[in-house]
Amino acid sequence: MKLANSYFYTLREDPKDEESVSGILLNRGGFIRKSSAGVYMFMPLGYKVKTNIENIIREEMNKTGCQELIMPCLIPEDVYVSSGRRDNFGSSMFALKNRFGKPMVLGPTHEELFAIAASMKIRSYKDMPFSLYQMQTKFRDEPRPRFGLIRVVEFVMKDAYTFDKDLEGLDVAYHKIFEAYKRIFDRLELDYKIVRADTGVMGGLLSEEFQAISPIGEDTVVLCDSCDYASNIEITENVEPQDSTESEKEKEMVATPNCKSIEDVCEYLHQPLEKAVKALLMNVDGKLVLFFVRGDRELNETKVLKLLGGKELNFANDELIATSNAVAGYTGPIGLKNCQVVVDREVLHMKNFCCGANKEGYHYINANVRDISYDLSGDIVNVREGDICPVCGGRLHFKKGIEVGNTFKLGTKYSKAMNLYYQDQTGTLQPVVMGSYGIGVGRSMAAVVEQHHDENGIIWPISIAPYKCGIVLINGKDEQQVNLADKIYQKLEAAGIEPLLDDRDERPGVKFKDMELIGVPMRITVGKNAVNDQVEFRLRTENENTLLTSQQAIERVIELCK
Repeated sequence: MKLANSYFYTLREDPKDEESVSGILLNRGGFIRKSSAGVYMFMPLGYKVKTNIENIIREEMNKTGCQELIMPCLIPEDVYVSSGRRDNFGSSMFALKNRFGKPMVLGPTHEELFAIAASMKIRSYKDMPFSLYQMQTKFRDEPRPRFGLIRVVEFVMKDAYTFDKDLEGLDVAYHKIFEAYKRIFDRLELDYKIVRADTGVMGGLLSEEFQAISPIGEDTVVLCDSCDYASNIEITENVEPQDSTESEKEKEMVATPNCKSIEDVCEYLHQPLEKAVKALLMNVDGKLVLFFVRGDRELNETKVLKLLGGKELNFANDELIATSNAVAGYTGPIGLKNCQVVVDREVLHMKNFCCGANKEGYHYINANVRDISYDLSGDIVNVREGDICPVCGGRLHFKKGIEVGNTFKLGTKYSKAMNLYYQDQTGTLQPVVMGSYGIGVGRSMAAVVEQHHDENGIIWPISIAPYKCGIVLINGKDEQQVNLADKIYQKLEAAGIEPLLDDRDERPGVKFKDMELIGVPMRITVGKNAVNDQVEFRLRTENENTLLTSQQAIERVIELCK
């Protein structure tokens, strides 16, 4: 592409409504433009990068024997009602009605439709295995879109689905796609970790995530310093401790005036947080549930909802709290009425702890498990850095991650819901076993920028760069420079490499700045040395130019592109 007569622009200032490095640089480089909160235009440069990523995904998926198709975005709402997921998506699903009053939705994901498509083929066990995938736009009404392409309302996802007659077949299909995902993210040059994760609204038997490591990642990746353990904090087990060796004392109610936080209480009583039990008064699907955890722990929403079989967790309001005898700020697990009480299993190993007395201005000290009553106990807290690894006993540490891909062993959840059955060798109807696999295309693009940039702009890997090589023409009025720049441009095109020729009437400094900002991996500068058929060659990752003949520069570009 020659810039002088092309749609190309860059911004000198950071956009005020972007908070991530990728959001800022992709906007400044003219790759994307925000249309509304969480919705972006992909400009020509951004579209080329997006297409390059999709092509890598497509190549690797096709190698597995997966066939590409495309599903509609506009879907009858009753499809999700049939699978039981309409309520799970709730307000995050865009809903509308057509002119006949039929409820429709914009698809947030497509498991149901793929099950319907599979039913067109599957009759017996002989009709499997097979797999299908698509690159399609999804819609989710995020409450807080942010970080550019990382948390959006409208996005392109590659989703794939495998269909097998049994779990053994699913294992084979899953491994095949899983390995393809590793090749894809390796080709994108992402630094990523593969972690176990919660199955969430997808359900199923297993979920694993590909997390691109980044400080702005919204997920906490838990790693071990002694083994290869990797997990999302949502499901990381807090190893059950040994019982305290202390001798139990008799509980005693003491005054704790104006101490409503656990930190205030412990400071007033000169107790460490680890010797306290704090209360969290929550609304679980409209019911009051009181959770009790060690004073220095945080409640884990995913674990809680899984333990209770709940759908939604919020803080309880005053009206709901008033249905019990709990006293906000002074709630404890002793003598509670008219509410469900859930205790973290770690608390059951504590002795002589302090907790609320359910009386304004008072707490108990030296409370023990024998003093409390509860309905359920379980692992309901987040692990902390330095906690024990559940696999090897090493110590855990955290990194932040951007989820760029996920894989699910769905099992028979959707096939049963969507009536997808086959006849086995005995003629008995059996539910089809499914797998689901997703990659966020735009999110992957943003993750690459988060990991590959410097103070001057983006540093695209050659595999997905919009243009592999930029040719900077210093003086557009110098005939020798113009001719040499055109010759290099044409030779690279003939070699199958689309170059970017900056032939604009701009100062060289502006051209160099733009090349660095948009992240072109290689730059050939055609200037005063054109008279000797020499150019300056430079990699985006280097600070020095190399003087080469035009042919040497062309060969260098071709070599690196291979």
